[in-house]
Amino acid sequence: MRFVFMSCILVGALASGTWSQNSPAGTRAGAASGGASSLGTAIDPAQVFVAGQTALNQGRLDEAERDFRQVLAANPQLAGAYANLGVVYMRRKQWQKALDMLRKAEQLMPEVPGIRLNIGLAYYRQNDFLKAIPPFESVVHDQPEAQQPRHLLGLCYFFTQRWADAAHTLEPLWAQESGHLSYLYVLAISAHRAGIKELDERATVQLVKAGDGSPEYHLFMGKAHLNLEQYDMALADFEAAAEANPKLTFVHFNMGLAYLKKQEYERARDEFLKDAALEPELPFNYEELGDVYSLMQQDTNAEKSYREALHRDPRMVDAYVGLAKAYQRQQKYPQALIAIDSAVKLDPRRTDIHYVKGQVLIHLGRKEEGKKELETSIRIDNERRKERQQQVESGIVPSPELLQDVQ
Repeated sequence: MRFVFMSCILVGALASGTWSQNSPAGTRAGAASGGASSLGTAIDPAQVFVAGQTALNQGRLDEAERDFRQVLAANPQLAGAYANLGVVYMRRKQWQKALDMLRKAEQLMPEVPGIRLNIGLAYYRQNDFLKAIPPFESVVHDQPEAQQPRHLLGLCYFFTQRWADAAHTLEPLWAQESGHLSYLYVLAISAHRAGIKELDERATVQLVKAGDGSPEYHLFMGKAHLNLEQYDMALADFEAAAEANPKLTFVHFNMGLAYLKKQEYERARDEFLKDAALEPELPFNYEELGDVYSLMQQDTNAEKSYREALHRDPRMVDAYVGLAKAYQRQQKYPQALIAIDSAVKLDPRRTDIHYVKGQVLIHLGRKEEGKKELETSIRIDNERRKERQQQVESGIVPSPELLQDVQ
């Protein structure tokens, strides 16, 4: 079984400014049936608000956007309209617009957890887990019994390698979630990394029991072995999963990771290509393919793969870094600079990014700028040496299968 979150979109209930915290989008229709165009010239903001909510619930996003903007033209202090515009933009994956609207709603109604939940989700859906943590923490603080924000917060801790925080945040969900394999996998890995032996053993035993030898069980057991660098054991589980269900998503992706760790590059390439055939829109496959082709010194294929990844998700920092290195090897330094500048914008604290940029600038004859980038790399490395070493020692492999659980 795959863990699926509850609906994460909350909508305002009344144009007067009150808010419904129990009304997920798509589950409750408003009282009005038409858009604002049917209301005549002199609009009633309350009626237009309800019409916009109905349009939002029914997926008519252009109508919903128009209606909520008309309401705000009449009352620019209405938090519910800003929040619902944020929802419109979230559904379109226009993340910055969504955050702008949600932040305005938060300023007007800071006490409403649903607004902060959506702010966290807007960051989460961009894989920006560090920025998602504070809003999720505030929601869990206000609603400690709420399942969805707690699970999301636990996953953010997991993805940022805060193992003890992940384990302690997720453990209270045991009664509701101990039948779900993805939950048990994250809990077991987090507890193991944090040295919480009892919880590690309990989650692992329950994972075996709940999995009951299913293909999904072998997927998550293989993933656990992969994180523990037990590559042959991981491959045995992945192969069992693939044999039982050849179309099970993420099996071939994880097999590719295992072969990549074993430096069997051709087999890794073949597995990533198999998963890409099953999941053509998953950017991680193309990013990993880019890495494989780079290691095989096939820079043209590497460049193509990294661009495929960035076409699907322009926030993939490693794809920009890989692309820059591929151009650097081909002595295409202007293109390398463009790629590495994109990486700097996304993650200015990564030492390897500044190091690559410094090398590229020096090759372009911009020696002083290049020297400053190399010095920046050394300075950040010294500042974060302890943290960086911990990440090297306890890092996790990519886990896109966990991100797919959010609906």
